Amino acid sequence: MNKNLYTLLKQTVNCYPLPGTIFSVEKNSDGSCGDILFYAINDTFKHSFYDLFIKTQKSGDISFEGLDGLVEGQSYTLQIPKEPKFEEICFQAAWHKIPIHTYVDTSKMYGYWTEDFLLPIECEHEPNIAYCLFMYRLNREMDTGNFSSVSPDVSSFVIKACLELRNENEFHSSMDIVINDLREYTNSINACILTIDSEQRSIEVISESVKDNKHSIKEYFNTFPYEIIASWESLVAETNNIIIKDDHDMDYYETLAPEWVKTMKDENVTNLCLSPFIHHGVIIGYLYITDFDGENMERIKEIVELLSFFLTAEVANHTFMEKLEYLSNVDMLTGVFNRNSMNVNVDELALKLKLEPKPFSVAFFDLNGLKSINDNGGHNSGDVLLKDAANVLKEVFPDDKIYRAGGDEFVVISVDDTEDEFLDKLATVRNKACDPDWLNFAIGHFHDDTSGDLRLAMRYADENMYEDKNAFYEAHPEKRR
Repeated sequence: MNKNLYTLLKQTVNCYPLPGTIFSVEKNSDGSCGDILFYAINDTFKHSFYDLFIKTQKSGDISFEGLDGLVEGQSYTLQIPKEPKFEEICFQAAWHKIPIHTYVDTSKMYGYWTEDFLLPIECEHEPNIAYCLFMYRLNREMDTGNFSSVSPDVSSFVIKACLELRNENEFHSSMDIVINDLREYTNSINACILTIDSEQRSIEVISESVKDNKHSIKEYFNTFPYEIIASWESLVAETNNIIIKDDHDMDYYETLAPEWVKTMKDENVTNLCLSPFIHHGVIIGYLYITDFDGENMERIKEIVELLSFFLTAEVANHTFMEKLEYLSNVDMLTGVFNRNSMNVNVDELALKLKLEPKPFSVAFFDLNGLKSINDNGGHNSGDVLLKDAANVLKEVFPDDKIYRAGGDEFVVISVDDTEDEFLDKLATVRNKACDPDWLNFAIGHFHDDTSGDLRLAMRYADENMYEDKNAFYEAHPEKRR
């Protein structure tokens, strides 16, 4: 260490009231960022560092006075994970002499939002070492003033996006417009919004934009292993987003998530930005952008962080409404539509068929012996039987709506099958549900070619089902309880 340079920079950093350090930033032979070390820290930084890390870790053997010797000369990763985005701005400040001001959500890491200031330092230095001054302020809550201090073009884009999200258009249509504008603004190849359901271990691409429509992101993620998506949560646990700008970053993330990076290399992805949507502490989705214009890295980072803040609220509201609709229309035990949904859909379909008659078929399925199974095996056995019954119907009628009309009764309405096709499916159900001691359906159906009277057809099908049920109990009187 050059003692005169150290003394000068130590005096310099101590002139500032904010927590600050002089970083030494190494440039590798290939021009990439090398080691970033604490070169000189000020007393305010020592107080902050001591409170954040030493006290919380109860390291009683480390004194406040000894922090200079402990910290100076060490990597910036002494107490925090390696962060490629942070390395990039340090490199820009030290080597390209660019002053940088950022406001970052580090609440997951420290419990604070962080406002960062990086200033270039012009001094004599070794050929592969340059210096920058780094200072920061911490806020328990987001400072909207700082968060909104963005460049005019970014603020204009975000305002336009927010207006689009709050208009009267359908949700997916608005999202498509916003994500396409974002892809064009960042000059990227791919941009999409993903939602995730950790309980169901599923993902959904709710909006996508691909340059020149070269491929489908939805199709790509349809076969994407959920385990890789789940691994993103640990990667973003201590940062506000992931930015992979070059091969150097790609190699770093390969050490953390090799399977994910392999998928990117297989698709020839050159760079990536991944920003989580966090609602009440839970990740509900991601903003996903690849192959963007790397020359505007800071602007892209700024707009992604700001836009993600607003998209999170929209995605959370949409997800909540979808779940609410699901709960109001789906039978939670069997996963088929419930009676409420059947009543609404029958009303709608009955009116359509009355105005424009077309062939349709209706079938009623009533479980034989459910009461006997409940009495002998308990209601848990009955629940298992109901699930098995629903699974058979879902397997045989994958493209039709299936309703649980009552406790042990299911209804299927088909407007696509011919009468023969529908009868073949009913025969398949009888074959799969023919065990008198477990799964056995009483089935009644009716096919209408011309009248378009859905309610009359349902009455006939119901009557036929009861005839079938009576025949079952005549053959198995011990099941009638």
